[in-house]
Amino acid sequence: MALEHAILVSLLEQPGSGYELARRFDRSIGRFWTATHQQIYRVLRRMEADGWIAPEEVAQDGRPDKKVYSAAEPGRAALADWLREPVEPETVRHELAVKIRAAAFDDPGALISEVERHRDGHAALLARYLHGEQRDFPDLTALDTGQELQHVVLRGGIEYERMTLAWLDDVLATLHRLAADGGGPDAAPRAAPPHSHSTPSTPGSP
Repeated sequence: MALEHAILVSLLEQPGSGYELARRFDRSIGRFWTATHQQIYRVLRRMEADGWIAPEEVAQDGRPDKKVYSAAEPGRAALADWLREPVEPETVRHELAVKIRAAAFDDPGALISEVERHRDGHAALLARYLHGEQRDFPDLTALDTGQELQHVVLRGGIEYERMTLAWLDDVLATLHRLAADGGGPDAAPRAAPPHSHSTPSTPGSP
């Protein structure tokens, strides 16, 4: 996916100026495709030159005219082509997860504050998502097609943040326990629970 496609989706949902589009990325689209304001303005100029979007000068009282963009037919066609292309699974790079595993070779307790910082960030993002849901979708029984699809994406973000918070809570509980037990590179392994049978069990045995 290119930034052009995210911009086309936003302009099809509602035409807007470059400033308005950048604000939408900050508020909504940035949940799944981030871009700086400079990137957005640069791509808008290229899309206008390619005929993908059409500008309209709109007068403003007491302020300079603004240029409002809407999706043009070549842009709609490009979006339709892209919509039918397969999407490859995303490659995951999770630095925090690698750090958690690396804590086995140092002091697990030293990572607690960093995981707490991540948890605070995800909790704040979840609160933003939930606030946005209440603001933008007050009546879930009266959504049009566009709103239905916007809301299902937002629900995915909400559930992802809830899942991440639950995982980070699990990580924190584990780090606190290991720190209390003196966990580290020289820590002895935890004793395995005793078997209920006198002889080792084999796969498939009761």
